[in-house]
Amino acid sequence: MTDNSKSRLLVITELFLPTKGGTAVWFDECYSRMGNKELHIVTANVEGGTEYDKTHNNTVHRVTLNRYKWLRPESIIMYIKLFFVSFNIILFNKIDAIHAGKALPEGLVGFMVAAIFRKPLVIYAHGEEITTWRQTNKFKAMKFVYHHADKIIANSRFTKNELNKIGIKSDKIVVISPGVDVERFKPMDDVEDLLKSINITKKQKVILSVGRFSRRKGFDQIIKSLSSLRANHIDVHYVIIGIGEDKEYLEQLAISESVQNYVHMLGHISMKDLPRWYNAADVFAMPNREINGDTEGFGMVFLEASACGKPVIAGIAGGTADAVVHNETGLRIDAQSASNVSNALLTLLTDKKLSDRLGANGLKRTINGYSWDLIVSRILNSI
Repeated sequence: MTDNSKSRLLVITELFLPTKGGTAVWFDECYSRMGNKELHIVTANVEGGTEYDKTHNNTVHRVTLNRYKWLRPESIIMYIKLFFVSFNIILFNKIDAIHAGKALPEGLVGFMVAAIFRKPLVIYAHGEEITTWRQTNKFKAMKFVYHHADKIIANSRFTKNELNKIGIKSDKIVVISPGVDVERFKPMDDVEDLLKSINITKKQKVILSVGRFSRRKGFDQIIKSLSSLRANHIDVHYVIIGIGEDKEYLEQLAISESVQNYVHMLGHISMKDLPRWYNAADVFAMPNREINGDTEGFGMVFLEASACGKPVIAGIAGGTADAVVHNETGLRIDAQSASNVSNALLTLLTDKKLSDRLGANGLKRTINGYSWDLIVSRILNSI
């Protein structure tokens, strides 16, 4: 399977563009480069999906995937739909292998179809599903699927270690991190209109975060740091791009900290403007921490920021060590402490020489090691 244009794969994944999120981007970027219409994607039916698929390089099959709380298990209908769609694809098309976006539900469905048609099975592991899934039956099913996969692609060394902890042998695991579109995410200067849209100028400092509004991302720690930064005579504003369950909490926190005038929650933005917002920032920060086992498996957003030449701040929890090299492309800190976050931000916002060095190193690292073409090559060479 070395000719990208002739990779005949069945890919089963809940997450795929235009769904938001790093995993959806990862799979779309890789498989669109890996194969043509002979590569089949089975994924969720989401708003905008039908229109998006019209010009896609692969053949995309959309399935309505709902969970019903009155059913036991509540996801049984999802499994049935994914199975029959996948079964029919292999029945009527030449498929060389099956790839699953994660262990459940995709990996279990992939295992069943692979067993029937005697096809190799590759499963992606992201980290947080291993550390958070503690329901006995689901955990047993997940381990079963991993044990029966022919290959597991772990997104970081952290995720590989978590797989080892549950008894998966290293010879079955290959560590391949996500990448970044270095043609799209790159240094650029034309960003003044973005700053004007939130009524600030280039003279003011901008901290940027991108991601789901989830407690483990550490956005609250940045909000808590703003008063201290401004007390140090730094005219700083905080821009957050994304949506999520913590939106109201973050809004109320900004009010209680009296920094609501300096916090800008932009929600979803256009794909065109995302690289521009990275360039508008002075520092990118996602000071992630572990909360009840929920942690960051890798962090594609760090690569996106680095590709734009920006210094980054990450937490030490999870797999961020593969995305951020401490004191080389950014700072990794114990983000359980708000004071640690504040000190790291203060350092990068006041030490231009250090910030420039980290940003330049990050840019070089992403170009040399994390372009999507390189990631695709690693995947194809490992399976």
